Amino acid sequence: MSGPTPRLIDSHCHIDDARFSADLSEVLERARRQGISMQVVPAVRRDGWQHLKDLCRQHPQLHPCYGLHPYFLAHHREADIAALDHWLSDTPCVALGECGLDYLRKDTDRLAQRKLFAAQLELAAKHQLPVVLHVNKAVEDILLMLADSDVRGGLMHAFNGSEQQAERAIARGFKLGFGGAATYTRARRLRHLLSELPLSALMIETDAPDQPPASHHGERNEPAFLRDIFAHFCTLRRESPVQLAAAFNHNARSLFALPDDPFEQHD
Repeated sequence: MSGPTPRLIDSHCHIDDARFSADLSEVLERARRQGISMQVVPAVRRDGWQHLKDLCRQHPQLHPCYGLHPYFLAHHREADIAALDHWLSDTPCVALGECGLDYLRKDTDRLAQRKLFAAQLELAAKHQLPVVLHVNKAVEDILLMLADSDVRGGLMHAFNGSEQQAERAIARGFKLGFGGAATYTRARRLRHLLSELPLSALMIETDAPDQPPASHHGERNEPAFLRDIFAHFCTLRRESPVQLAAAFNHNARSLFALPDDPFEQHD
């Protein structure tokens, strides 16, 4: 690829995760050197909101979302919804999330998950925020609940549904996030979706520290690896790398109302 390397926005990563606490500065510097201009960071539990807020104050390339993740259902309390309402009123953020449904475990309380998710959809509509969605074995229920909500779109992160479900999500104003999982040769359906869906609906992400790309299989994922994910996605699309990067960045900026690149004047 000739010319400057396109800069990229990591549309979903958990840089506030404890697995980054020992070397956070180095992780962020590696990302900057790889041209990762910004990272959208969704919270997963109430007890992590303040830590994420503090991190984003310290590092202008980080942009927070606040929510209650379905995987941590046992940790959430009824009062957390009211607390989230107050938090969103007082604390700037780019989205509500991470929220959604996770049906992977057979013993999960699906009714309780749906109740928690519905309450967060109401808050997103109230505060006029997009939502960042976790969808695991629950695409159909997510789509049905979105149809009954007034949310103004959002991101279905780590999308793993069918092409028809993808089209329904896009029709509702949602972007679809793809990351390391699509870099594995066995992920034929994801690779097909990436190659065929409209570029205006796609976003690129790491989900760090989870879901590393094939080039870093078995390692802790980190935002710098977005460069490897992007290189792989370039092999699946007809557009040039510059066009792809511009579209991914435009989609992220538009959805999350992101500011200018904080590093652009220094690089």
